[in-house]
Amino acid sequence: MPSARTTLPLIAIATLVTGFVAPSVSQAGAPWTITKQSWSNDDEKAFSEWVQKIGESRCNTVNKCLSGPANYLASSEEKKSYSFVADCGRYPFLLRAYFAWKRGLPFSVVSKVASADGSDRDIRYSPNGNVPVERRDFLGASDGEKAVKAAASAVFTAVYRMDPNLDSGGVGKPFPDFYSPKIDRDSIRPGTVMYDPSGHAAIVYKVEDNGQVRMTDAHPDSSVSYITYDKAFQRSRPGQGAGFKNFRPLKAVDGRVVTVSNKNLSLFGLEQYYGNKPIAGSWSKGTFERSGQRLDYYDYVRASLSVGDLKYNPVDEVKKGVESLCEAINYRAQSVQEAIDHGIHLKEHPSALPKNIYGTDGEWESFSTPSRDARLKVSFLDLRTSIEKYVGLYNARDPRIAYSGANLGRDLRDAYDQAAGACAVEYRRSDNSVVKLSFNDVVKRMYLLSFDPYHCPELRWGATHSNELATCRDSQDKRAWFSAEQGLRNQTQRTYDARMDFSLNQLQQKVPGSGVDQAPDIDLRAYLESL
Repeated sequence: MPSARTTLPLIAIATLVTGFVAPSVSQAGAPWTITKQSWSNDDEKAFSEWVQKIGESRCNTVNKCLSGPANYLASSEEKKSYSFVADCGRYPFLLRAYFAWKRGLPFSVVSKVASADGSDRDIRYSPNGNVPVERRDFLGASDGEKAVKAAASAVFTAVYRMDPNLDSGGVGKPFPDFYSPKIDRDSIRPGTVMYDPSGHAAIVYKVEDNGQVRMTDAHPDSSVSYITYDKAFQRSRPGQGAGFKNFRPLKAVDGRVVTVSNKNLSLFGLEQYYGNKPIAGSWSKGTFERSGQRLDYYDYVRASLSVGDLKYNPVDEVKKGVESLCEAINYRAQSVQEAIDHGIHLKEHPSALPKNIYGTDGEWESFSTPSRDARLKVSFLDLRTSIEKYVGLYNARDPRIAYSGANLGRDLRDAYDQAAGACAVEYRRSDNSVVKLSFNDVVKRMYLLSFDPYHCPELRWGATHSNELATCRDSQDKRAWFSAEQGLRNQTQRTYDARMDFSLNQLQQKVPGSGVDQAPDIDLRAYLESL
């Protein structure tokens, strides 16, 4: 994600134009002409349908998503000139601004923020969140494509990090870009945004009948990946703004863009922060209850978004869970290869780690993978603990379990082996030879996968055997860094308010904050074997 101190490009935006009906398909360089003064329910529905089409196309770069056949808002001729880029924070805004251009709608973004408590820390990870300071309105432009790019470039993940209680602002007070939606199928829909307090954002493209939320996210190299909502997206105090977000409805009035207050938004709700059984004075003690049962938050979300009463089929959960993890592993491969292609692994290792390995700038921000790897580990752990829970519910004859086979343990193992057997990932060693790893190979190596972009590809993929490591050209110093970073690789929690600029010697001495000795067990196959 870009630094909060990035200088952002600006362009001149034309004044509001009314009374002109835009053509149904804009041509390259076509103007952004306002033909509707406000976003209607029909516009919101159309936006959801469009985002779902793009997500279901499985496009793998930002530009391909907008230049591919799923984008039915533009002609094939127009798409030939497209060159859109975005990272995770900008991608949802790029899609929203592009849709506004094509539909002749007003648009606006928070273009300047400040920490809510006046902190001078990195504003992307401010402990108590941020507040909007300035907005930039888009009420038409002579070149719509350039204006869309300017809208996306004007934001970064700090604009997501805002208290859900912030409202419409009032005269002269800028309002936040998002509002907190209720947890139901009307509110959580394609086009809803998800923000993780680690500084990562994704956009929902589908909500399955079983309540699983499918999302797509972009990365600094403008690649696009596909993920399922799970515990890898953390909850945190409301002020940090983690969770589901919907873009606020906008209206053009007297040459500026305004919105409505939270109380007048029919889909507004705060239960994702305080529980549907809130406890005054403590957001973390609020509970989530449904049909008389107290649920874990993530189970509550899924149950609330399912069609009818949620039933769990453990065999199906294993199969789809492994398939989803396989996708995540291969997306990691793309990210690691990006660092290799840029030759980062050939450079000398810095004398110290960044102030925080999960959020910084420069080469480390663009090419390291500590956040991605931590999310991957959490997803592996979440699948294992979920299957353990389903087995427990089955043994207790809980009606939420939909399994009618004769041997659950055997069927779970078969489902796992089938899905894992169909999964593989390849990487190129330092001599350009190809190594193919199975799903189970990656599981065994999970805590050896180096997040450090200055390591050779063999260490990035956790090689330990001398034959595989023989091609690695890393110096003894770099290999010492690899060994010393084991404690950081063992941890799944991402701490963004901790100083982590450790030297090699400090890591070797295991100073406080430099990781943990024991990693959580993520081996689902071993658990299934025990059944």
